[in-house]
Amino acid sequence: MIMKATAKYLAGIEGPSGYGSKSTAEQVTQDCLCSMQSHLTAIITGATSGIGAETARVLAKNGVRIIIPARDLIKAAEVKESIQNESPAAEIILLEMDLSSFASIQKFCSDFLSLGLPLHILINNAGKYSHRLEYSEDKIEMTFATNYLGHFLLTEMLLGKMVETAAESGIQGRIINVSSVIHKWVKKEDFCFSKMLNPKSYNATQAYAQSKLANILHAKELARKLKAGNANVTVNALHPGIVNTGIIRDYKGFISDSICFMISKLLKSISQGAATTCYVALSPHMGVVSGNYFADCNESPCSVLANNEIEARKLWEQTRHTFTKRQLLKPLG
Repeated sequence: MIMKATAKYLAGIEGPSGYGSKSTAEQVTQDCLCSMQSHLTAIITGATSGIGAETARVLAKNGVRIIIPARDLIKAAEVKESIQNESPAAEIILLEMDLSSFASIQKFCSDFLSLGLPLHILINNAGKYSHRLEYSEDKIEMTFATNYLGHFLLTEMLLGKMVETAAESGIQGRIINVSSVIHKWVKKEDFCFSKMLNPKSYNATQAYAQSKLANILHAKELARKLKAGNANVTVNALHPGIVNTGIIRDYKGFISDSICFMISKLLKSISQGAATTCYVALSPHMGVVSGNYFADCNESPCSVLANNEIEARKLWEQTRHTFTKRQLLKPLG
């Protein structure tokens, strides 16, 4: 089964969606073209490099207004200039945000909401792989703070605007959590919220994998809540593929040269890596699909733990409690 899946991946064989591992963001987006795209607004985290920058470029090229939250506004300005050199009519708005800082996320959301713009698409794309144990300004392990908690808080603070936009425009809102196949490495006994906040010992790959599992569980629980509330907003998670981005560079020194060589044979181009994000964000074939996991522009199985509704609900409750205790979110009910 694994050999068959690998052969299919390497050959780029198309799945039920009509796309496969070799499909590019440009191909997917062109096939998703519709008259409403020019009226869409998308926020993309981690859009100053790699998959995020390519997603921003391709969506902007097709008329989507792009909001880029960035810690480094100089780097973000370079991305904006590059996009507008190719697409002069592209509307790109830059706002400062450090995803590892709860205060910075609050300020970004306040700044964005003050613009009075709609919000149709939220792409939680940014990812951090921290080599060593380090803590955010909120005294939380950096990888978990950035990859999971930061995106959870950002989503919660913008969810009201997304639900409102969908209701007023009649256009379905879409939230995309960019995860990773590495989530399958996590064992249930190692997935402990308090230990992820403040680990006594640290394994960089494990911390990254745990944060990516949390991204999927977040998507699944939020999807259930949105469906229960009859909101016209969907949320899905995805694995972009193994792409030669900053995350892969961060791994060097932690994996052997032989493994690096094998991985190189599986690497996607950045445009191929951004394809699944663009498909889930724009495809009319997604319909009411919510709470699912995608890879290579097709629905894909995730781990048993990622499908565990009890774990998803427990993680949600623990996360909400963390933020309400810090008075960053209001208690529910």
